Amino acid sequence: MRVISDIKLAITKSFIANETFAKIYGLDQSKSFEDQFSKVSFESVLFDIMSIAIYVFEVILDKHFLDVTQKLTEEKAHTARWYRSKALAFQFGFDLVVDSDEFNNTGYTAEQIDDSKIVKYAAVVESENDSRLIVKIAGETDGELNRLNEQQVASFKTYMQEIRDAGVKLTVINYEADKLFLDLQINYDPLVLSANGQHLINANFPVIDAIKAYMKELPFNGELVLAHLVDKLQQVEGVLIPTIMSASTSWIDENTNSYGDPIGIAVKGIPVSGYFKVESFDNIAYVV
Repeated sequence: MRVISDIKLAITKSFIANETFAKIYGLDQSKSFEDQFSKVSFESVLFDIMSIAIYVFEVILDKHFLDVTQKLTEEKAHTARWYRSKALAFQFGFDLVVDSDEFNNTGYTAEQIDDSKIVKYAAVVESENDSRLIVKIAGETDGELNRLNEQQVASFKTYMQEIRDAGVKLTVINYEADKLFLDLQINYDPLVLSANGQHLINANFPVIDAIKAYMKELPFNGELVLAHLVDKLQQVEGVLIPTIMSASTSWIDENTNSYGDPIGIAVKGIPVSGYFKVESFDNIAYVV
């Protein structure tokens, strides 16, 4: 916002630069207004009054703009992307600034603030059954996705209820990973791989490594596409023909808090928890 002195300076510069006024007053346009008029001159006092009036007008406009912006912010329903951003911004053990959706970080170090952000993955989708948002979250330990503990989830739910828009219903999903069951047949090159899938030179298991890599590449709440997994396996050295004989998944039932029966995946699927974990790599058959 401009101050009164800046406004008067703009007026006086325009006044001096005006050819008509310069001719009437006999002004030297190379000199400033102050060099040619006293502070108590009629012109200077007039410009003071004009500057104050303009300043007050600009203050009113700025206040009006802020009021309108605040009303729009308060009345506009937030998007799913906003809720995801806020989920990731959650700080465990920290309180919110009064009448705000921001955390009060006063007196804390950058390390303490960073450590408090325990939600490492989040996805927000609309429920297909009723009018509510599904908020899926997960933490991370040693590079592995994991669920938050009960105290952390309770705090997170309180936070989300406090910042949500009025009337918006939220369901927080913080489950163990959906189990993924794979039954594979791998036609392999015996010059590169052994009968159990081990690389003859590197001694690793490239098919298992490729599956793990594909699962890690999936975005949180991302879609598992079986054809894409086949493409990934096709690139593995020593693999001639990868075939997914069957694929199925099971997830936590919120009513029983236990895994349900596996459900087959025909083409693709999205994990209920937001992420998959391969249950076992024992069902990989290597054939020549």
